[in-house]
Amino acid sequence: MKKPQHWHQWALVALGLACAGLLLVVPLALIFTEALKGGWGLVVASLQADYMLHAIGLTLLAALISVPVNLAFGILLAWCLTHYDFRGRKLLSTFVDIPFATSPVVAGLCYLVVYGVEGIVGRHLAAHDVQVIFAWPGIVLVTIFVTSPYVARILMPLMQSQGSEEEYAALTLGASGWQIFWRVTLPNIKWALLYGVVVTNARAVGEFGAVAVVSGTIMNQTLTLPLLVEQLNNDYKTATAFTAASLLACMALLTLLLKTFMEWRQRRRDAGQVLVATPH
Repeated sequence: MKKPQHWHQWALVALGLACAGLLLVVPLALIFTEALKGGWGLVVASLQADYMLHAIGLTLLAALISVPVNLAFGILLAWCLTHYDFRGRKLLSTFVDIPFATSPVVAGLCYLVVYGVEGIVGRHLAAHDVQVIFAWPGIVLVTIFVTSPYVARILMPLMQSQGSEEEYAALTLGASGWQIFWRVTLPNIKWALLYGVVVTNARAVGEFGAVAVVSGTIMNQTLTLPLLVEQLNNDYKTATAFTAASLLACMALLTLLLKTFMEWRQRRRDAGQVLVATPH
């Protein structure tokens, strides 16, 4: 990678920085500016409101459930697709991308049809006093769906590039499956795995479309933070809406910092491996 040398190269760099500033930095700064316009007292009062605390709790609940589920799912799926050759492998790999290709609103509508009181599964659950749609289980289910590909798609290229020689060597030495995973596989993928967790968590916290369909947007019951921002804005509670938006922005910035740290550690690890492999 080389530095710009000619004026037109510097012009492209300046244009890129200007576009990034106008499209990314300025809107983010405006969110915090509008949230703080009424003073810290209003911000604290907004954060202590019952509906705000409930939205924060529901958002964290969806993330705390969906991230571990997709962590286990992603590891198992990546392992199967990179270590075994079986009939339907390419089809299974294609299925992983369905949440990427499907609109979140369409996904929410599908869950509404299946688990709503009009559907077969929904009627059966309702007969046993189990409510999925317009309740937190539905929010968790659609969040799991939209975040399901991230861990697997991050791990698969890494596992393919590393190969299976170390696992086979450990197997020939008498190691069990769990020992191979904990002592061989996990150390090799830990940073990519943490990166996948960070990205999955960011997607879970910020999900709007699918959650909006299955939640019913009921205040103090089924409003997550993204839904609360829209609801407050529609009710002309602008300051409180920007307070909720700034909270989401802080979560996004924290996720960005963690993502940058993961990438930096991965680059250092790759550079270290190259130095070790280079003959002196």
